[in-house]
Amino acid sequence: MSSAAVAPPPPPSAASPTPARSATPSGPQRTPINPFLANDPNAKAKRLARALISDLIVYFPQKREEGLRDGTLKQLFREEIKKSYEEFLDQVGQEFAESTTHFTDALNDILADGQKIFTGPTVG
Repeated sequence: MSSAAVAPPPPPSAASPTPARSATPSGPQRTPINPFLANDPNAKAKRLARALISDLIVYFPQKREEGLRDGTLKQLFREEIKKSYEEFLDQVGQEFAESTTHFTDALNDILADGQKIFTGPTVG
């Protein structure tokens, strides 16, 4: 019996190109899912703030219930809010963060369940 050499299948990149990519001289380029949101820093910052604050509720649901019940959200979440705000600053920059109310809005809308408890981006 003789064994015949079999050519390996072509690599995936040799297959037909996917519609979401287009080749350019500098390499492949992805098309954003939603071009409006991809280029809107306000939408990104708002989404980030809301995600950071939503995480607090996921990780500390009883603490939030206690804070809402007793009116002590600011005190109970002081350290967590500080850490979340630092992350927000790192990702959007201090100048941009201070020029918007996205973080404060997220605190009031999500953590404080619609109550206007927080007046600035930081706890104090």
